Amino acid sequence: MKLLIITLITFLNFTTFSYTAGSGGSSNDNSSANKMSDFDWAERKIIKAKKYEKKGKLKKAEKSYNDAIKKLLKANEKDPINPDIYNYLGFANRKVGNFKDGEMYYLIGLELDPKHNGINEYLGELYVQTNRIDKANERLEVLKTCNCDEFQELELIIKTRGTKIY
Repeated sequence: MKLLIITLITFLNFTTFSYTAGSGGSSNDNSSANKMSDFDWAERKIIKAKKYEKKGKLKKAEKSYNDAIKKLLKANEKDPINPDIYNYLGFANRKVGNFKDGEMYYLIGLELDPKHNGINEYLGELYVQTNRIDKANERLEVLKTCNCDEFQELELIIKTRGTKIY
C-alpha cells in the first residue's frame, strides 16, 4: 500500500509540474509572501476565499482558491506525505468545481491518515455535492466516534443535502 502511495505522489508531482511552471511573479526575498511557507500562504488564500464566498464575491473566491492550489502543489513537492496539504488540495479543487481532482487528493490524504477528521468531513461534503449520499454516510461513520465538530457538520450537511454549506 505504501508503494502505491509513493507511486501516486511521484506521479502527481510529475504531472503538476506543468501546472505550476511559469506561474510568474517576481522573486523579491524581502516580501512577506516569500517569508511565509507555501502551505501557510495557501491557507491564508483559502481563508480569504471563504470570506469572499460568504459575501457573494464568487469570482474573487475562485481566484483565491486557484492561487491556493498553485501554492499547495509547490508545498506538496517539498512535503509529499503531508495529509493536511492533500486536505487543502482536495478542498480548494472541490470549491472551484474540480470534483474529480478534489476526490483524488482527499483519497490520497486518507491513505496517509485514514482518521483525518478534516479530510473525512470534506470528502463527505464532496460526496453530497456529487449526489453520492451512501459514500457521504461512510465518511460520517468514520467520524462517529471522534467527538468533533466535523461529525456534526457533516451530519447536518447530509441531512440537508448540502443546503447549509453552498
